Amino acid sequence: MNTSKIHHLHARTRKLLNLGLTLGLLTALGLSAQLAQAQTRGGTLTAILQPEPVILTSALNTASPTGFFSANVFDGLVEYDNDFKLRPALAESWEVSKDSKTLTFHLRRGVKWHDGKPFSSADVKWTLENVWKKIHPRNQIIFNTVTSVDTPDDNTVVIHFSEPSLAVLSSLNSNGAQVLPKHLYEGTDILNNPYNNKPVGTGPFVFKEWSKGNYITLERNPDYWDKSKGVSKPYLDRIVFKIVPDAGARAAALEKGEVQYAPFSPVPLKDAERLAKLPNLKLETRGYDWISPWLFLDVNVDKPYFKDVRVRQALAHAIDLNAFNKVVWYGFGKPAVSPVVSTLKQFHSEDVPKYGYDPKKAEALLDEAGLKRGADGVRLRINIDYLPYGDDYKRSSEYIRQALKRVGIEVNVRAQDTPTFTRRVYGERDYDLSVVWFAGFADPLVGVTRAYWSNSIGKNIPWTNASGYRSAEADKLIEQAQASASQTERVALFKKFQQRVQTDLPSIPLLELHFFTVQAANLKDTVSGVDQIYSSLKNAWFDSAPKVADASK
Repeated sequence: MNTSKIHHLHARTRKLLNLGLTLGLLTALGLSAQLAQAQTRGGTLTAILQPEPVILTSALNTASPTGFFSANVFDGLVEYDNDFKLRPALAESWEVSKDSKTLTFHLRRGVKWHDGKPFSSADVKWTLENVWKKIHPRNQIIFNTVTSVDTPDDNTVVIHFSEPSLAVLSSLNSNGAQVLPKHLYEGTDILNNPYNNKPVGTGPFVFKEWSKGNYITLERNPDYWDKSKGVSKPYLDRIVFKIVPDAGARAAALEKGEVQYAPFSPVPLKDAERLAKLPNLKLETRGYDWISPWLFLDVNVDKPYFKDVRVRQALAHAIDLNAFNKVVWYGFGKPAVSPVVSTLKQFHSEDVPKYGYDPKKAEALLDEAGLKRGADGVRLRINIDYLPYGDDYKRSSEYIRQALKRVGIEVNVRAQDTPTFTRRVYGERDYDLSVVWFAGFADPLVGVTRAYWSNSIGKNIPWTNASGYRSAEADKLIEQAQASASQTERVALFKKFQQRVQTDLPSIPLLELHFFTVQAANLKDTVSGVDQIYSSLKNAWFDSAPKVADASK
């Protein structure tokens, strides 16, 4: 797809968004009563869930399929609106002490778990102490300085920190701080608890069935706490998450109306423009702001040939990121210079070491590092493992394989399912290079630093430090940013952090990703905040009956 087509596609999306804003304004002014639509209840939404999750609660695994699914079953303490501002959820209100070391939540009364048991402060305390601090891939560092949690009554939680933790407020939704039911988890092997795959939450939809390899079914929670003008949410009766591994089949299902909702750029990127032009579909780019995604090449620095920073620099110089973005990602990205994406303007730094496309420099660095070409022209033979989330990641690995071949590095591309990939990369660390994307979120401490913090190496926790990078300076900067009560100081620390990691280069930022969702044109209100992709579909509704295929077939 050429640049003009990309601009056309993005412009069409903006037109769709502007049209919605215009209709809302006309209705509010009373200029066209016929344009106003009331939410209607009922209907089954069929959504694409790809790849199939390994587990159904993001309190224990923050992979994107799990996050997209489980936000419909579980609530967080807060939600985020379209301006990153906090909205009440399980917590109706909260206060931060003047020294930023005490955070108090006043919980919503009358909330029940899906099994009928009451939700209380005991659930929050237990989850924080046993899950967020010990298991959750991102929250270990965010809640690392929690010294105690008080529950003076069933509806109050008081969290005490040894140092200020300003990043906490950026990660309290159902994805960042998912609360688990204490009565079903206490005293069990948390990681192997059966309720991980038959979840019991407080959210708008209730888990009903998981047919492995086929679909997962949720049904409306009739006792959900959220009401709008006296009408209980959610509006939909049911959500069926279909597992459709083939990208072409996903596009066909959307086009035929068999599926009405598909996130995370679900179709071949070359098909996006064609689908966006169909009258029964629309392309949505909102709802991804909170996750700040970036694609990177992780380098296992414990491998002898990658211990030398010159070899890692050579890898970076060998890859043409502009061509990579155009050829592999069809322009749905932006070449990255740092793990902190440019849309996080407050934290992002351009003042970092950069590694422009320069194959000759790559070859010179490899020579200097002692990796000379052999008689067959090969310097090194390695493997590359890619995130098994679709063809885009496979094609990314193939592109990198060709790029490295030109400088004398032979790469074998390995394919595997998600459990094998996460075990190989984050558990056994039996890999050379890995193509993966992380969500950076609204604060680098929430999503970026986990890829560099040495304390998470070798703990078999997916989506953390797989490179094996150990830097006393980087760790110190991370921990200082965690403890600082000054946002100005934190910004300065994160800019120094970017300088450090881009100098050491344990991983190579490739692209800032621009995800999109394809959905039915008659599906309304799917986006209510910057974190929508990891938020529930409790506000979604159909303005006419959708065509729904039988998910069991």
